[in-house]
Amino acid sequence: MTVITSDLLRRLPKAELHCHLDGSLRPETMLELARDLKVKMPRDSAEALRDYMRVDDARNLEEYLERFSITLSVMQQAEPMERIAYELAEDCAKEGVRYLEVRYAPILNVRAGLTLEQAVEAPLRGLARAARDYGIVSRVLVCAIRNMPANTSLELAWLAVDFKGDGVVGFDLAGGEAGNPASVHAQAFAHCEANGLPCTCHAGEGAGAGSVAEAMHVCHAHRIGHGTRLIEDPALLAEAKATGVAIECCITSNVQTRAIASVDQHPLRRYFDAGLQVSINTDNRLMSGTDLVTEYGLAAKHLGFTFDELAQLARQGFTNAFLPPVERDALVATIDAEIASLRQGLR
Repeated sequence: MTVITSDLLRRLPKAELHCHLDGSLRPETMLELARDLKVKMPRDSAEALRDYMRVDDARNLEEYLERFSITLSVMQQAEPMERIAYELAEDCAKEGVRYLEVRYAPILNVRAGLTLEQAVEAPLRGLARAARDYGIVSRVLVCAIRNMPANTSLELAWLAVDFKGDGVVGFDLAGGEAGNPASVHAQAFAHCEANGLPCTCHAGEGAGAGSVAEAMHVCHAHRIGHGTRLIEDPALLAEAKATGVAIECCITSNVQTRAIASVDQHPLRRYFDAGLQVSINTDNRLMSGTDLVTEYGLAAKHLGFTFDELAQLARQGFTNAFLPPVERDALVATIDAEIASLRQGLR
């Protein structure tokens, strides 16, 4: 049996489908930007700020989300947003990530005068620069927020569709789940569906399996962010498998938000064994103090995944990417060749 090391997991080509831009900043960058923008940070050193931003004391998803006000305070201008996106893609590339979907809600980045369009264009410039420097393919998902009005979500859906083909490949609904049903935002999802823009939806993280059903049946989501509590409804799980709805799993984050009690209890193993389309992701690299190599390592150590199974999971990340089919198929072919070569070297 192949010994799974961090180096091996780094060499495994991976896709990162669930990664929040405003949850994945470098502490050093936060401090530099805060000084330039005259914004106060809760800690003065990078190490102390890193420790402060890691959320291990939240009692639920809503408390986990409170730290985002700190990162957003330095994400209200174009240059910082471009830099943050570039650095995220750079960090991912060094972990063996070949394809990255970055998600965020541009409506949260316009408090200092940016337009919504400028709040999309700036990260896209950073991602394009990282593509030139590191070869990583990166795209954007535009998020709406559950506790904001339906007309705001529709405006963001229009924004996402306007940038279709120019770096935006999908639409998402995020934010506090309990008491904020996705059905309120159905018109936004319908607009994306009518214009051929794929959708994902955070569900089954801060609420039960019924929330996942709503995302699938009302919002027609192609993927489910987290989907941790889908396991509670076997019939819905079978439906997700039959229809190819993919689950974006985020192990560390799900422990922090109390969606699961421990890593050992994460349903990723059961989803995989049941034949669902699943991927491993980081969610928020800063708040969760993690990277994709670490998350794959947790799946191996705590959930019993072999290297071959991790390679299959990695491949599913690419096959469920929101890229246009021709681009996705070409990327998958490249990844298949990389994985085959990696396997050959292990013999």
